[in-house]
Amino acid sequence: MAVLKKGSRAPAFSLIDQDGKTVKLSNFKGRSLLLYFYPKADTPGCTAQACSIRDAMPDLSSLGVAAVGISPDAPAAQKKFAAKFELSFPLLSDPDHAVADAYGAWGEKSMYGKKYQGILRSSFLVDGAGKLTEAWYKVSPGDTVPLARQALEGEKGRA
Repeated sequence: MAVLKKGSRAPAFSLIDQDGKTVKLSNFKGRSLLLYFYPKADTPGCTAQACSIRDAMPDLSSLGVAAVGISPDAPAAQKKFAAKFELSFPLLSDPDHAVADAYGAWGEKSMYGKKYQGILRSSFLVDGAGKLTEAWYKVSPGDTVPLARQALEGEKGRA
C-alpha cells in the first residue's frame, strides 16, 4: 500500500461521477481540491462526512477549494446518495479500487475480528499544481473538514 505524504504528487485519476460524467484530477488544475475516500454511500459515517463537506462548501469555495468524494459504489448508488443529501460536489465511482490503491486508501480492515480489504477513510488536500499539501489516513468522518480548514488557514498564514 502506497502512503502518500505532504509534497507528493497526487496520483492522476479519471473516474465516472454520479451523473455519468468523467472527472479527472487535471480538471482541478489551478485550484485546490479536497479529495476524500469513503467506504459506502448512505451509511452513517459516510453520510456525516459528506454532509459536513456539503455544509462547508461555501467557505471552501470562497478559498478556491473544490471537493470530490470517491468510493467503490456504482454511479447509480452515488446519484441516489447525492440526491438524498443534496450533495453539490462530484462523487466518483472507483469499483476496482485502483485510485484508492494509488492513494493508499485501500487496505486491511477488521470488523468483529474478521479481516477484509476495503476503503480506509482518508482525505487529501491537493494544490492547484497537483501536489499534496496534506494527507490524512484513517480520518474520522467528523474530522475531514476541521483538518482541511486548519491546513488552509496555515497556508493563508504563509502566503
